[in-house]
Amino acid sequence: MLRSALFVTLALFSLTPWASAPLALVAGITFALLFGTPFAAKVKVAQTWLLQASVVGLGAATNLAVVLRVGATGVRQTAVTLVAVFAVGMLLARWLRVPRTTALLIASGTAICGGSAIAAVGPVLSAKPQEMSVSLAVVFLLNALALMVFPAVGHGLALDQHSFGLWSALAIHDTSSVVGASMQFGPEALATATTVKLARALWIIPVTLALSRFAPRQEGARGPAKRPWFIAGFVAMAAIVTVFPSLAPIGRSIAAMSRSALVLTLFLIGAGVSRDALRSVGARPFVLGVALWTIVSAATLAAIRAGLLR
Repeated sequence: MLRSALFVTLALFSLTPWASAPLALVAGITFALLFGTPFAAKVKVAQTWLLQASVVGLGAATNLAVVLRVGATGVRQTAVTLVAVFAVGMLLARWLRVPRTTALLIASGTAICGGSAIAAVGPVLSAKPQEMSVSLAVVFLLNALALMVFPAVGHGLALDQHSFGLWSALAIHDTSSVVGASMQFGPEALATATTVKLARALWIIPVTLALSRFAPRQEGARGPAKRPWFIAGFVAMAAIVTVFPSLAPIGRSIAAMSRSALVLTLFLIGAGVSRDALRSVGARPFVLGVALWTIVSAATLAAIRAGLLR
């Protein structure tokens, strides 16, 4: 009874403004390892539906006209880096012997938009809770590191604001960390980073659809391959607020609730992990995530300084 009450309390805390995505994930993992997860079957069902519903709700704060306009301006940079990240990521995964699903999650988070991309890609890959948890943990760790490292490197190399904003948008995972790092560098860096990052995040739609169609099935998966219908829901929500601008305030409220639901989902994903599951994953996914991010950061910086990316 006490275990169930504590679990519900932590789940409710995940919905408060004081809970962040990394904190919720860590709280879920810690609870599962210390006490075991009550209502395990219900938690598994809830995390699946909440994850997809959260992605749909996030579309309510997206103006399709703006996204498509911005996407057109940064399509070359984002397309080149996205293909390169997936190619390098899968090569590294083969060398490190990281399972294919985990590697695709980490590559998606690195190539597109961190935790949001992992949340979208996970269901279509039938990713296990431990695979989701480890992939998200890698992204959150590197996001925190980027906030400290990127501005210091940018100043040390005397990058101009446009170059730094472009570098941040192409090499940092989550939008919040892109904004945080570029804001420290200056207003032009922030404007450039926000614009290019929006174009980069747009790729979450075609990549999720492509993985649902072409990615090999998870071993042991049963039934037909899952289709990312929630991506269609995301686009539909965005289309509604685009066609009816008066609904934008309601859309922002829906998106805010969806972000809270996503934090709760991360707590439930963490709570689905066991000691044996984490032990089976090992340290290799962390090595993959750090190595891939380091390569992406160094390569994009070199390309920007050489004038290949502008």
